[in-house]
Amino acid sequence: MMDVLLAHSFFLKNDARQVEKMKPYPPLGTLYAASHLRSHGYEVALFDAMLSEGIHEFQERLKATRPKIVAFYEDQFHFLNKMCLNHSRQALCRMSEIARAHGATVIASGSDLSDHPEAYFRHGVEYVLAGEADHTLIELVNVLTGRSREGIDSIPGVAMPQMSNPLDVRKTQSRHPERHPDTFPFPAWDLLDAEKYREVWRAAHGYFSVNMVSTRGCPFHCNWCAKPIWGQRYAMRSPANVAEEMALIKRTIRPDHVWFADDIFGLQPKWVAEFAREVAARDASIPFMIQSRVDLMTDQAVDALARAGCVEVWLGAESGSQRILDAMDKGTRVADIPVVREKLRRAGIRACFFIQFGYPGETINEIMETVRMVQECLPDDIGVSVSNPLPGTRFHEMVKADLGEKDHWEESNDLAMMFQGTYRTDFYRALHKLLHRDLETRQRIARDPGCEESRAAMKALEAQWDAMIASEANHRSANPTPFRKRYELIEAPDLSRRWN
Repeated sequence: MMDVLLAHSFFLKNDARQVEKMKPYPPLGTLYAASHLRSHGYEVALFDAMLSEGIHEFQERLKATRPKIVAFYEDQFHFLNKMCLNHSRQALCRMSEIARAHGATVIASGSDLSDHPEAYFRHGVEYVLAGEADHTLIELVNVLTGRSREGIDSIPGVAMPQMSNPLDVRKTQSRHPERHPDTFPFPAWDLLDAEKYREVWRAAHGYFSVNMVSTRGCPFHCNWCAKPIWGQRYAMRSPANVAEEMALIKRTIRPDHVWFADDIFGLQPKWVAEFAREVAARDASIPFMIQSRVDLMTDQAVDALARAGCVEVWLGAESGSQRILDAMDKGTRVADIPVVREKLRRAGIRACFFIQFGYPGETINEIMETVRMVQECLPDDIGVSVSNPLPGTRFHEMVKADLGEKDHWEESNDLAMMFQGTYRTDFYRALHKLLHRDLETRQRIARDPGCEESRAAMKALEAQWDAMIASEANHRSANPTPFRKRYELIEAPDLSRRWN
């Protein structure tokens, strides 16, 4: 009988957009939890839903391992789990019911669970671990297995249903995130079926990528960004610790590429420079991709990224309108976006933009400012989304009076407006497709200026832009949600330390 079966509920097959992209990443947070439990002497097994064919395989894993405890530990490092997708919630609820029927005690943690524990208590979850759960998991398992005689009420970060009314939630005091993440052992990579991931990646893309993190949390104040796990806190691993794990992965898993899944990589340029030195000292370099901000791409940071092996940076450009960026509390300047794009190009690093449409009060002129920014900067790729009011954000507070019945996207490419944007959902979905086609066509022309087919396609796209602008009034919402900011201006974060 196994002590703990760790699992998560993101089945790639349930998300059409992710099936199309076919870039599955291991459940990093789940693997961290597994190694942390092992370091405390527990015998653990893993059910990885990512490439699974369905819940029946979870049932088979239950029968094979007969665990005392099932811990659904969602990967808090993957942006998809912040979006609280409906198919993932439904899968976890069903799996929890099955685990309880097998006699296991059921624990669960993750973004949606931290926000809405009551939705899971109805389906067999007995304990929800809110926020950063690594230490909470150990302390709770110690109590449940009899190693500790402490009461559960003394463990910070636990939510439970009230005995008198299971729909009411009883919570212990909040847990402060770990300020020194070097404390945690490296993820339990040996539990992963790495060859299965390798086969899928190479069949779809010709290379194999895995994920890592160098930080936990984000100190910036973008008002639409959900932070149910770490709140406004951040903590950085030491450059040597990250480089050591990179060297281990290079020797054992042998990936062709690494995605650093940090919300923001390289909060301090001097950290990036030290990281580059530590990577070189261990011969640990693997081509890698990061997510960052325009204002962090200093000359020192870009030079160090290139030396460490960075090949791609995703920047939160968001909008070509300074008014919209200021409304978002983004803290960056539109004027810096083309400068940083060129700086990365000169360093041989791909520059990709996250773009967001649908923010309250956005006009057609501001939408076209964003379109022109993409057209002029010609980023190597873009990710286009619409403003999504996630629970716990200042943005959610701004628009909650106008939210409809739908509070979750069905899949990651849903792009449904859940409040009254300037335009209806169909407009933003069409805008998403048109901007992608426009960028792809301009990139082809940049590579081959004489290609008549691409130039003809560009003329057709220009006509579509004209038609969209001419008809935009037909797509406007009847009562668009106004921009409402009811809080004081937020100061920029202090990044002088490795944690806050």
